[in-house]
Amino acid sequence: MTQLEDKLFALVRAAMTGQTFDAPLTDDDWRWLYRAAARQSMVGLCFTNRADMPKDVAMSWAAEAEAVRGLNTLLYQEAARLTRIFTEAGRRSAILKGQANARLYPDRFARQPGDIDIWVEGGKKSVVALIMELGLATELASTSVEGKPTASYHHVHLPPTKDHVIVEVHFRPSSGNFNPFTNRRLQQWLEQEILHTTTVEQGFNVPSVRFALMMQLAHVQRHFLGGGIGLRHICDYYMLLKNSTEEDRREVASHLASFGLRHGAAALMWVLGEVLHLDERLMLCQSDSYRGKWMLREIMAGGNFGKFASRQKHGVIRRVLEGRLRHLQLMRFDFGELFWLESRFWKTVVKTIPTRIRYRTLSLRDIRR
Repeated sequence: MTQLEDKLFALVRAAMTGQTFDAPLTDDDWRWLYRAAARQSMVGLCFTNRADMPKDVAMSWAAEAEAVRGLNTLLYQEAARLTRIFTEAGRRSAILKGQANARLYPDRFARQPGDIDIWVEGGKKSVVALIMELGLATELASTSVEGKPTASYHHVHLPPTKDHVIVEVHFRPSSGNFNPFTNRRLQQWLEQEILHTTTVEQGFNVPSVRFALMMQLAHVQRHFLGGGIGLRHICDYYMLLKNSTEEDRREVASHLASFGLRHGAAALMWVLGEVLHLDERLMLCQSDSYRGKWMLREIMAGGNFGKFASRQKHGVIRRVLEGRLRHLQLMRFDFGELFWLESRFWKTVVKTIPTRIRYRTLSLRDIRR
């Protein structure tokens, strides 16, 4: 790690734990921290009103932090509205990740939100029919122009609201693993555990902490292997562990190997200890410095969801080649998951040949534009 990364981690710890952030910083240091916070989708959480901050940085950072607070207010309201709609329709629901995590933070308006993920009971066919019946979407074709299912394996994208809020309605609680055998066991456990929900003061339902620990661990591992994760994922998991009981952690830990999450959990525990100084008593398992350092390097290089990784800047052929090389390297991280991830890639390549020939393009991204 560089000295600037150390300072970023100290700034994050201050926001998450209430510690004082008094590291000496130059104007260039502040500008680097501002850019790093933006890459990690952490501008709201990391904002601090220090007198030594350059005026231009202070003004831009403060404006963005205030925008984050306003967006959180909007998403809390939208999550509550959606919950009322599905409750009145006689369906159980729960807000996943996002605002369910944000409410656990020391400042529940500081976490930078994305979209709203809401689980609704009933299964794919029933939930899709309900969405149409309620008028939440006017059309959900089986396939889009690119050949990609509008209703995916685990959720449906609703059209953006008038306030541009993106909503994903889940009929499965998680996208799960790439390995179909461990994923089957994971999904069965999650389907049972998500039935234990609690209504919170923000006006929506949240799943149990042990469900969130398992589901979001799978989410972190899947996105890390598939493209990348950011420090926001690390902070979310820190808050879940801080709000968990010993029984919660013991139950989740007992399934790590059978659910295919052991390597991802060990890496994540190391990152949590390194970045946020998580108490070892709160860890799910023994940390793995080899895999953890790998995970942290990618977090810092790629930013949130790997959007700033150098491979994203290249043309389609080089992206594909670098993606294959990355997957080959990640075999050392988790061979089983990467075998099935790479198998799925080549299956998609073959399946979409007619669509790419039709539109005379190598990449489906070109069609989406």
